[in-house]
Amino acid sequence: MGTTDSLAGHLRARARWRLDRVQARDGGWNARCALALLDAASYTQSLPDDDPLIAALEEAGCFGAYGCGEFEPQEAVARLIDSWHDGEPWELLTAIPVAAKAGATPSPS
Repeated sequence: MGTTDSLAGHLRARARWRLDRVQARDGGWNARCALALLDAASYTQSLPDDDPLIAALEEAGCFGAYGCGEFEPQEAVARLIDSWHDGEPWELLTAIPVAAKAGATPSPS
């Protein structure tokens, strides 16, 4: 499975999770999140594995230490994805490396 397939699959899975949530009076929040994630998954699926947006995710360590594993979001990235509800798909893909770098634990000196 390529990097775009892995990321798109993760986004679709999180969209399904949102659709399965039952929260009284959420005002359509879960539905908006699910639609935004499905849109992002579709967009991601259309990108080649060597797209600069995907390369930035690889550099941020989102596909394992060497950039060749499955998409594995850190906690900060998982929170970003799970709360994504508005914006263009490329904006989510641009925000993920920023969240990954911000959420990275500095190594001890």
